[in-house]
Amino acid sequence: NMASTAAGKQRIPKVAKVKNKAPAEVQITAEQLLREAKERELELLPPPPKQKITDKEELNDYKLRKRKGYEDNIRKNRTIISNWIKYAQWEESLNEIQRARSIYERALDVDHRNITLWLKYAEMEMKSRQVNHARNIWDRAITILPRANQFWYKYTYMEEMLGNIAGCRQVFERWMEWEPEEQAWHSYINFELRYKEVEKARTIYERYILLRLIIMLLKNWIKYSRFEERHGYIAHSRKVFERAVEFFGEENIDENLYVAFAKFEERQKESERVRVIYKYALDRIPKQQAQALFKNYTMFEKKFGDRRGIEDVIVSKRRFQYEEEVKANPHNYDAWFDYLRLLESDADPDAVREVYERAIANVPPIQEKRHWRRYIYLWINYALYEELEVKFDRCRKLYEKYLEFSPENCTTWIKFAELETILGDVDRARAIFELAIGQPRLDMPEVLWKAYIDFEIEQEEYDNTRELYKRLLQRTQHVKVWISYAQFELSIDSSDRLQRCRQIYEEANKGLRSCEEKEERLMLLESWRDYEQEFGSDGSRERVKKLLPEKVKRRRKLTAEDGSDAGWEEYYDYIFPEDSANQPNLKLLAMAKMWKKQQQQEDEVEENEQQSPQAEDEDERRPSCQGQRKRLQMVRSTSSMEASVASAVPAQSSAHRAFDLD
Repeated sequence: NMASTAAGKQRIPKVAKVKNKAPAEVQITAEQLLREAKERELELLPPPPKQKITDKEELNDYKLRKRKGYEDNIRKNRTIISNWIKYAQWEESLNEIQRARSIYERALDVDHRNITLWLKYAEMEMKSRQVNHARNIWDRAITILPRANQFWYKYTYMEEMLGNIAGCRQVFERWMEWEPEEQAWHSYINFELRYKEVEKARTIYERYILLRLIIMLLKNWIKYSRFEERHGYIAHSRKVFERAVEFFGEENIDENLYVAFAKFEERQKESERVRVIYKYALDRIPKQQAQALFKNYTMFEKKFGDRRGIEDVIVSKRRFQYEEEVKANPHNYDAWFDYLRLLESDADPDAVREVYERAIANVPPIQEKRHWRRYIYLWINYALYEELEVKFDRCRKLYEKYLEFSPENCTTWIKFAELETILGDVDRARAIFELAIGQPRLDMPEVLWKAYIDFEIEQEEYDNTRELYKRLLQRTQHVKVWISYAQFELSIDSSDRLQRCRQIYEEANKGLRSCEEKEERLMLLESWRDYEQEFGSDGSRERVKKLLPEKVKRRRKLTAEDGSDAGWEEYYDYIFPEDSANQPNLKLLAMAKMWKKQQQQEDEVEENEQQSPQAEDEDERRPSCQGQRKRLQMVRSTSSMEASVASAVPAQSSAHRAFDLD
């Protein structure tokens, strides 16, 4: 036997890294770097020469030196298992199996929990075809370390390769007693299937799916069912799915189980069963956890269903979405509206009523108008739904029940009256309107009065309409009410309609003289003017034109919150000719306009004089001096005239006294 040894190159220890990475003052070229690298290569020690062993004595000397080296390394540190393994593998390479076995046993005394050591030991015995020794090692290993799956996999593989099927099955049974991981069970099942032992494989599946440690793994049930289906046991496969649904219940169920169950029935051409499974699952699984369920259900309906089936899928998906939204926020009335609209289009009345009752049970927690407005419309829509279902008595009770709860809601009163109008009970509708306008507090009284007036107009009860307008004007002198009253009289087909309309404008103008809002009075006069331009005569048009006010710009003093002076503010005011207190103001305004016109003329004369060449003679300059004296006299006369007018005008408010002559 000959052996050769070769020592590797011994490299120089690494130099410590330089912490200062700043560039050196003297830069080294690439040529210098290459030369230095070449010099460093020369410093490496060459490997020792190969030794050829020619006789037995040299071989024994070589073995003695190597064993002494290995023993010295082990003596230095017994806990380094790699030294033991190298030592044993070297003895194995020399076919010294007994010595290698002894080294492994000594190493196991040092660390018997080292998995690599057991594996190397058993692999050595298997390579040398020492089967009983290998079995002994595997038995010892799985006894000491039963949770190390590598030992079990290697042991079962060895027995199966040796053809010892009974022994392999026995090893698997010992392994399964420790309730290992999922792959171990599948290895055992695949082992039985390789030898056509279907009943034994089914028994293993039964033990496997009921284990406490893997109770939540639904995929194991699915694999069990596919195993039964693959071997032609369709009834057994269906039974496995049914047991899984019952076993996990609604709390721990997953959509994948239902999807697999439905696909199994689809492969068996059981379309009705598939549809029932999907609907059953959709009723029990939350929407956010049923995305795959909806997707597969839709695909199934597209392949085997009709249009109605596809619509049912979409409706079911949207119902789940709305249910989740209203559960998350019961006061999200928009979600309730969308949900109810969906149900009204495709659901039985009892289900719709049940959702309506759930919706109106969520009273807004705060007194904000925007929340209550949405809530009120829930009641109104509920009543309209009952109305469309021709259950008018129930609808009346709903309106009465809600109006007892919220009598200030004008919209509900209007809808209640509209219901009675549709039913043809005009007196009942009028009585409802009377009750409504008699409430001490209303949220939108103007809308209610308008609805009542429109109702009387639709019934062609014009006297009642006039009476309503008069009653409304006793409560409010709003300009829009007057204009609406006049337009109503104008719209009636009668001989005296123009006279009635003009008379209302007259009354409105008298009634609004004391109104502080001058814009409303102006709005009335403009509406009157438009009426006269279309239906009046020249005299009536001229009369209304004289009633229109003058628009002037004024200034008023502003005061800050702390009482200090905040300056002046410009605003527009209207001076009506009919107001006796405004007559001096109109005279003063006319005089101011005349003064401004004279001022503009004088400015033009002065500009012309400046443009003409000046004469050197004093006689030529004298007329300009006389012109200046004349303008000064006119200014003084105008100022005295303003003072006399101001003394003749009675004391007015500060808003009337302060105005700009611009």
